[in-house]
Amino acid sequence: MGVGRMQASGGGNTLSESEIVEAALRVVREDGVEKLSMRRLSRELGVSPMAPYYYVADKRELLDLVATAALTGVRTPPVESGPWQRRLRDLIDQIDEKLRKHPGLGDVLIEQMLGKQLDLIAAVMEILFEAGFTDRNVLAAYATIHTYLFGRSRVNPRDRAPLSDVALPDTVERATKYMADLRGKYAYDFGMEVLISGLEAQLVRQPESDVR
Repeated sequence: MGVGRMQASGGGNTLSESEIVEAALRVVREDGVEKLSMRRLSRELGVSPMAPYYYVADKRELLDLVATAALTGVRTPPVESGPWQRRLRDLIDQIDEKLRKHPGLGDVLIEQMLGKQLDLIAAVMEILFEAGFTDRNVLAAYATIHTYLFGRSRVNPRDRAPLSDVALPDTVERATKYMADLRGKYAYDFGMEVLISGLEAQLVRQPESDVR
């Protein structure tokens, strides 16, 4: 549902799609997706409790709007652009860029399982099918990609309490010096290389009798 810029019923104020999306993402970022409601959104926007219903019917439609707007511009790499590994990485990189631009979007997409964004699910799965994965393994591979993309922010939440007052084992202390990397490009690239290398290994191990 593209709202553009519209006038709320019963008042002169207008809201744009981007204002609604950003307000919803602020709520998710501050309180979690489970706390996002039409009433909470209205408080965030500074409008009457009924005003958001002029734009979206309920929370599910709101989440669809947020996901659709935030993911606008993601393009499926064409077959001629390279091997499946490169095209898969390109597609996932584009989605990750949107996640970084819109903090809180990952939680929305986990809640929705992409909701109406079936074109993105189809795009990922099409690349995997073209690579030669079986139906069953395409689903398992997609679930793994989905978990990595949208769930990894929960590994290192922004409000994590500091560990300085905790006595850490030496091995943990050595590793956690790099905790900040979990939100940076290094950890993302590391995870993507592991993920794609793992998919390549699974494809080799896949019994030929399973391939259709």
